[in-house]
Amino acid sequence: MRYENILYEVKDRLATVTVNRPKVLNALNDKTIGELLDVFHKIAHDDGVGAVILTGGGEKSFIAGADINEISQKTPDTAKKMALKGQMCLNLIENLGKPVIAAINGFALGGGCEIAMACTIRYAADTARLGQPEINLGIIPGYGGTQRLPRLVGKGLAHELVLTGDMIDAQEAYRIGLVNKIVPAESLTAEVEKLARKILSKSAPIVKISLEAVNRGMEVGLPEGLNLEANLFGLACATEDMKEGTGAFLAKRKPNFNNR
Repeated sequence: MRYENILYEVKDRLATVTVNRPKVLNALNDKTIGELLDVFHKIAHDDGVGAVILTGGGEKSFIAGADINEISQKTPDTAKKMALKGQMCLNLIENLGKPVIAAINGFALGGGCEIAMACTIRYAADTARLGQPEINLGIIPGYGGTQRLPRLVGKGLAHELVLTGDMIDAQEAYRIGLVNKIVPAESLTAEVEKLARKILSKSAPIVKISLEAVNRGMEVGLPEGLNLEANLFGLACATEDMKEGTGAFLAKRKPNFNNR
């Protein structure tokens, strides 16, 4: 599939996916969601990719929401289908089995904020602005914003952001736990790549197991989550990389993981 609205490249097991519609601040339309679905399906099944950076083209915007022209013409039925397609895309990103790091280089509003929340880790430029302004258009978030936002920042703050539609700056997003780190805009790419390379130095099977433990554990009660963790801990101890990691520690050397 040739992409019109995204850029995709892989270098040394690190993939970069860029939503590339800078003239409309990288707004999401149906075609862009379809291209994101396609590329993340490819990444999920590509053993040559161990981590992903997701960002926006240009200097102003990560993803500044959905395409309002498309939304304005939706019926209740087509609007639901749009939401379900977007949710499918974001669920794929969240449960990829490989870390997806959002490099939030500008506006992350509406669907853009929702995509960022579906990522494993979020680094924001100091110029970034985030929010769920859908209420100002007479709609609500449809790509998971009402569900992921309270899980990240708590119910009260999520209610405030969704009901006011206010934008917040990177500093406030960091304070409430919506982003992991703020970096100078000019350093964002380098900092995100540094983080991705650090994760890539770990065992790929153990990274995948760790992601599963956290993601699935968040959706169940503590007893079920602890049982899940114990099962996955046993699975981790069946890997060759566990033997390498523990052996390297005992031998006081750096591990050389083979991703098996």
